[in-house]
Amino acid sequence: MRHVTVRNETRNTGLARAEWRGSTLGRAIGLLGRAGLAPGDGIVIWPCSSVHMFFMRFPLDVVYVDKERRVVKAVQGLKPWRVSFGGKGAHAAIELPVGAIAASGTQPGDQLTFDDRADTTVEA
Repeated sequence: MRHVTVRNETRNTGLARAEWRGSTLGRAIGLLGRAGLAPGDGIVIWPCSSVHMFFMRFPLDVVYVDKERRVVKAVQGLKPWRVSFGGKGAHAAIELPVGAIAASGTQPGDQLTFDDRADTTVEA
């Protein structure tokens, strides 16, 4: 499985070492069946303009980005059994542990990068 390091270049902070979910099956499964996300973990769902939390066991932070990886919306603490829409321009969603958005200072307009080099690490 492909992993990427997601960084907020605007704030010079790390968001996650995330699994890349680009296939139809990978996007459909998402985090279903998991008990949680460890700090520093996440998944990138590409393409994706909305997230549903049906059958989820834990809340998430969700960052929506456009095709250029600029943040268009940041949702903190999305609870199970809720739906979230990224809004105009949303092309992908990054699902993160609760607190990741606050810890990184991420907000709409920030520029993110996805790096798939094996030697990268996440430091918030």
